[in-house]
Amino acid sequence: MKQPAISVPDGCSEILLHACCAPCSSAIVEWLMNNCVRPTIFYYNPNIWPREEYEIRKNESKRHAESLGIQWIDGDYDHEGWCRHMTGLENERERGSRCQECFILRLTATARKAQELGIPYFATTLASSRWKSLEQIERAGLIAQEIVNKEFSIVSFWPQNWRKGGLQERRNQLLKENQFYNQQYCGCEFSVRNAAPTKELLRKVMREAKRQHQDQLAKMSEEIVERLHSSIFHHPSSIILAYWPLPDEVDIRPLIDQLVAEGKTVVLPKVTGDETMELRRYTSRTDLQEGAFHIMEPIGEPFTDYGQIEVALIPGMAFDAVGHRLGRGKGYYDRFLSTFLSPLATRPLPLKIGVCFPFQRVAKVPSEEHDVLMDIVEG
Repeated sequence: MKQPAISVPDGCSEILLHACCAPCSSAIVEWLMNNCVRPTIFYYNPNIWPREEYEIRKNESKRHAESLGIQWIDGDYDHEGWCRHMTGLENERERGSRCQECFILRLTATARKAQELGIPYFATTLASSRWKSLEQIERAGLIAQEIVNKEFSIVSFWPQNWRKGGLQERRNQLLKENQFYNQQYCGCEFSVRNAAPTKELLRKVMREAKRQHQDQLAKMSEEIVERLHSSIFHHPSSIILAYWPLPDEVDIRPLIDQLVAEGKTVVLPKVTGDETMELRRYTSRTDLQEGAFHIMEPIGEPFTDYGQIEVALIPGMAFDAVGHRLGRGKGYYDRFLSTFLSPLATRPLPLKIGVCFPFQRVAKVPSEEHDVLMDIVEG
């Protein structure tokens, strides 16, 4: 007789399920409930970076559990502690010893929580991902079981391959039905770096992050504008290149008006017909009209004395610590910066400040040799 793809351990009517995200949990939770096993979700993922990405995944997991009326437990987010635990393993390949240690850390916490709650079995949704090593996950679960059973009463790891029994296909269906945020990388900064994320992947992640933070963008903008003004105020600058923001960009409009009121010269970009940018002076909001891509553009006097610009405020989709910038994909700023701000130019270079929200600062932005680096990233 053919054995079922998934079978419930003897006497298992309740389980503590370590969840890495809502999409990976969805089909597993459904299967458990349909087979008379009551799941409790334990969301413990200190590996996820940045914090904004963690919050997005956590909130989706909580939303999923609440929609089903099942208990959901929030584990501590101690990313600094996780990084210390991974010291020396930063450059390990994916599915290497860093991943193994990460699994052991998270599943040991899960086993301890199961013991605390009096739940005899624990499992993990990590075993549903085709990007993970099932052997590593099973080894980590059994190590966690052994560690906790030396300290407390018996808890048992359920080493199930959750890709079987049609659960992978069902996961994809539930993802669409519930409109879950579907992350594109494991979660830690090392996986993003080692995976060499494409520009489009980062743009997708940033667009989703902006959507999730929509209610906080205005407050974030106020705080960033205050810091930007302080930086510019202490810089001996009189001519500043700025930008008129799109709705999902840091809103520096109050800063622009403040700079003009203080006697600074502010110039803004305008897209021309040949898909390049030129600069024009800004004196007030009456200088603006809707231009390319519904961006408000200046109609004032053209500005061509680029060598007089002392500070340039540059928006972007993502920035890394080195100063690489990811644009929206049209290439306007890239073309403009490569000519106007080229290190080979004889004119003095301005202070280049990348402007973004905190969650737009990432571990690595895909770059090319000709890219112009930001001097500062403010966000």
